[in-house]
Amino acid sequence: MAKTSYIDIPSGLEESFNKGLKSGDRFLYSKIIRNDTLLSKQKKRKLANRSFFSYCSVFWRSFTTIQKEAWHLAADETNLNGWTLFIQDQIARYHQGLPATATPSLLHQSWVGEIKITSPATEIKIVQFHPHNYWVEQKVVGKKGMYKPVEVTENFGIPLQIGLNYKSNLTAVGPNPYAKFYALIKNSYQAVDDETELKIDLDLIHDWQIVTETLSSLRGTIIGYTLFIELHDLQGELYFDKVQAIHNGQNWVRDPYCKDIAKTFTKAFQQIPQNWAPLILPVGAEYDTIYKDF
Repeated sequence: MAKTSYIDIPSGLEESFNKGLKSGDRFLYSKIIRNDTLLSKQKKRKLANRSFFSYCSVFWRSFTTIQKEAWHLAADETNLNGWTLFIQDQIARYHQGLPATATPSLLHQSWVGEIKITSPATEIKIVQFHPHNYWVEQKVVGKKGMYKPVEVTENFGIPLQIGLNYKSNLTAVGPNPYAKFYALIKNSYQAVDDETELKIDLDLIHDWQIVTETLSSLRGTIIGYTLFIELHDLQGELYFDKVQAIHNGQNWVRDPYCKDIAKTFTKAFQQIPQNWAPLILPVGAEYDTIYKDF
């Protein structure tokens, strides 16, 4: 492979160059590789015939106006349109081997977070950190499938509202069973650091519901806060979606729609914290993103 330090493309040849070549990994070693993204008309037709869009459009055309409106209303919860949410959901169903189509819901869409505890485990605790400064993964505008690490400054303000949508099927297996979603807020007042808990107790058995809690006042300056989901002396399943930590008019939760709650970052993105990291994760306890036909 030829090594180059600089390429000067003659004027008028940029289009030809971009048709055959493209840049490699922009974070490691600069290199030029073959561009396989441009397809012939014949290949495009073959791909279109196998495309999920064609597969999904058959279902979509068969929907009544009421059914389509239900998808549009559900999509409003995730800032999508009905057709896009339906495609996302139908592809997930296809990969799970599920037939037909889902019934759209305002309480959860497509992927959800799952916490599962089986014997010998009886507890689990996962965490999402929110210091004043941290890194996130952000999509590059105009570049399909391209992301970049971006540093975020989260300037804290009161009120702070936390919440989530959840469904639970849990059984007590010890003397102190509880399930809760909560935030620990660190603040400083008159040179003394303090910590305040904002907690939502979760029912052990309940169908999908929305729960929220708000902290309206706090003395001093907020240093940061941390979100936790904790289950203790329990076994069973907890499903959740649309996680919230809202202040200053914005939801600051990373992966609020639970598309990949256990995601970790490597290489040039390694400074980005895990979406939800395990604090207590014994054998028999697990958490991940799933698609389930509720």
